[in-house]
Amino acid sequence: MGSRAHTPADITRLLQRLQAVRQHSERLIDGLEPEDLCLQGMADASPAKWHLGHTTWFFETFLLEPHLSGHETPDRRWGHLFNSYYEAIGSRHPRPQRGLLTRPAIGEVLAWRRRVDAGLETLLLELDRRPAEAATPLLELVELGLQHEQQHQELLLMDLLDGFSRNPLEPAYGVEPPGAGAPETAAGWRSHPGGLVAIGHDGGGFHFDNEAPRHRQWLEPFSLAETLVTNEAYAAFITDGGYRRPELWMSEGWAVVQERGWCAPRYWRGDWEFSLAGRRPRHPQAPVRHLSWFEADAFARWSGARLPSEAEWELVATEAAQPGGRPLPQAFGALWQWTATPYRPYPGFRPAAGAVGEYNGKFMTSQFVLRGSSFLTPAGHARTTYRNFFAPHCRWMAAGLRLARDGADEGAGGGAIDRC
Repeated sequence: MGSRAHTPADITRLLQRLQAVRQHSERLIDGLEPEDLCLQGMADASPAKWHLGHTTWFFETFLLEPHLSGHETPDRRWGHLFNSYYEAIGSRHPRPQRGLLTRPAIGEVLAWRRRVDAGLETLLLELDRRPAEAATPLLELVELGLQHEQQHQELLLMDLLDGFSRNPLEPAYGVEPPGAGAPETAAGWRSHPGGLVAIGHDGGGFHFDNEAPRHRQWLEPFSLAETLVTNEAYAAFITDGGYRRPELWMSEGWAVVQERGWCAPRYWRGDWEFSLAGRRPRHPQAPVRHLSWFEADAFARWSGARLPSEAEWELVATEAAQPGGRPLPQAFGALWQWTATPYRPYPGFRPAAGAVGEYNGKFMTSQFVLRGSSFLTPAGHARTTYRNFFAPHCRWMAAGLRLARDGADEGAGGGAIDRC
């Protein structure tokens, strides 16, 4: 929201966003059975009911309890159940055991959400009467809470897909969101001369703390693939012994392949694949998805290319989004795209003060950055500077890959050297 004085229109827009985002979370569980809401297929995933409770806990803990006079939580013990990783807040229920939380029942969780929503509306209307220096930090916290809930909307669907995939009955969640089909653009390469470039968020509008500060990097000339790698191309990698050739893999990745018996992407089943819509034929020209970083990196090495750095990806995607720019196919709304960049802080990064500073900063180790967005990402939640991140073995996310290679073809694509 920035530091400028807020207006009644700002409050109205935020109230409307609050209602839309919170209602969307609940629409995601329409048609699910109570048993589905406690489903936790693995330690990395969480049940749908837990996501609904945790996002509500976030608003209550960081906004209502400290800033809304008279607000009371239904049950103090719920803080222990729905805290995720905020050590400064207090104790937490073990993540691998979230699927054991049959209580509170979903009706109690939904009633809690209504109470918190009403409290947030009251708080926002009160903030409309406060001076900007007092109201702005809380308005920014509300926006952070909404962006946080949108992240959990995607996580809820990822986790549900993982859980359903483990059921021999292969239950279907419903119609899968569009966006992961074959591109309309033919495969090819987009060249860029590189140079001294600036990446990171410029500070205008919302961004997570890990997207800043904006800073400069030097890039050698490079080329970025126009489209994502397809199922057909990945099948050729498998046929050529991709999962049986240790020379293609990082040592840690090869150990994971051996330990877990990987021989294909996460949800491939013969000529079919499992999806939120259930079992379905696998389309050769659709982008391959549910890959770990290890798999993406091995495929890139097999193909004679490499994964792009996050700076290369951001530079091309940003230029493509400029007026008159040439759109980059499948940059957003298809799949998150692995990069070669370890998830580390930008130069000058400083986490926010207090417990909310634990949001991103403490995870900046042993993970890799993904860019773009996926077909599961809520509308309006993507931007060119967004830094998603996961450990390299994870593959239950809607993640694929776009190749890069060194060198730029003369006369193709690109722009001025100095992009700062």
